[in-house]
Amino acid sequence: MRNSGQIAPLDEIIRLKKYRFRVLLDESNSVGVLGCTGRGLTEQFGVPVEKIDIITAAMGHALATEGGFCTGSSRVNDHQRLSGSGYLFSASLPPYLASAAITAIDILEENPSLIRKLKENIALLWKGLSDIPGLSLASNPKSPIVFLRLKKPTGCARNDLQLLEDIAAYVLKEGSICVVASKRSTLDKCRLPMGIRLFVSAAHSESDLRKACETLWRAAARILEENTK
Repeated sequence: MRNSGQIAPLDEIIRLKKYRFRVLLDESNSVGVLGCTGRGLTEQFGVPVEKIDIITAAMGHALATEGGFCTGSSRVNDHQRLSGSGYLFSASLPPYLASAAITAIDILEENPSLIRKLKENIALLWKGLSDIPGLSLASNPKSPIVFLRLKKPTGCARNDLQLLEDIAAYVLKEGSICVVASKRSTLDKCRLPMGIRLFVSAAHSESDLRKACETLWRAAARILEENTK
């Protein structure tokens, strides 16, 4: 989930199919990052891709292009081609964007070290933020979206958001590091707490991540301490 860094338990969800459910999987934030080779949730949980009725994803994240895809069985794909309205609420994907996505997938297949490096970076950031004052890690340890929330909310959503925005502003000013103060999304059915999101990349160096941890520590300690006075 992009707003909290959680990972859907696909191995448990797939069991619902015995009740004649269809499983539609959005891999926008998992393709290219989860699993041993970056194939997403199905690889992460060892679920055969044939058990998923429809897989869809935006390509503007790990694949570094635009547009998206929607795929499934041959029957689903035939239906998409024959009945899908290419220019209704969207537009047909330009060939150069499809070519960019294919190239990104080729790079991932040819350089498995990228996925290993990403996992190492996630683990390093988690270690550096594990005891950060006033904040706690609330995302999945394998997710490249790292989510921090207040240990002790003030009881007022506006005040909580202001604290988080102050921390984000401090980190940007002092360390030139961009973190996002996350509001509750109207798209999420569950009441997620507000927090701070960090996005980890395989391109980050160890010094980048250590700097981020140190700057966040200083920001949290200073701003949250001032708020409790």
